Amino acid sequence: MTNPDPAGDYQTVSQTTPAPPRRLTLFAVLAATALCADFVTKEIALASFSPEAPVELFGGLLTLTLTFNDGAAFSIGQGMPWLFGLIAIAVMGYILWLAWRLRDPWWAVALGLILGGAAGNLVDRLIRAPVPLHGAVVDWIQVPNWPVFNIADSAIVCGGVLAVWLAFRGRGLDGQLESTAARQSSESRTDPSEDEQ
Repeated sequence: MTNPDPAGDYQTVSQTTPAPPRRLTLFAVLAATALCADFVTKEIALASFSPEAPVELFGGLLTLTLTFNDGAAFSIGQGMPWLFGLIAIAVMGYILWLAWRLRDPWWAVALGLILGGAAGNLVDRLIRAPVPLHGAVVDWIQVPNWPVFNIADSAIVCGGVLAVWLAFRGRGLDGQLESTAARQSSESRTDPSEDEQ
């Protein structure tokens, strides 16, 4: 496997080599930023907005309101908060495991956003009424023809879209395109005809 340096060249690395500190720092900073931004804005929403008195901005293109969602992102899957809490914990654990292999800055951005968003909504499920893993997620942003959402939902969607785009391009966690990796792997194999000579 290889890793692109700032100049665009590739360096050979091992699959078991830890992620470069800069990649892990970018990943951690984005996750922490998404988590903190989500928590702070939810606290502001709880103190400032009400379901009975939504605040319309830009002619109704953006509405600031307050809803409590015990389902998944964008109010999907109501009535099973404990299930989505456990799913969030599993997803976060998997992302943290992947982070050890991160060598591509774009994958660090994608996974950092997803981790921060998942953590933001998990915090709601853990600390809000009625009981841990059964708490309702605070949603407060509404746009036309779209479910009410929050900063955590936005981070998950943005990170997910970026991850799909990177995967579609065949870009691995190490930053190398699959076609390049396959070509280098084939070139590294010893030609049987050369051994016979």
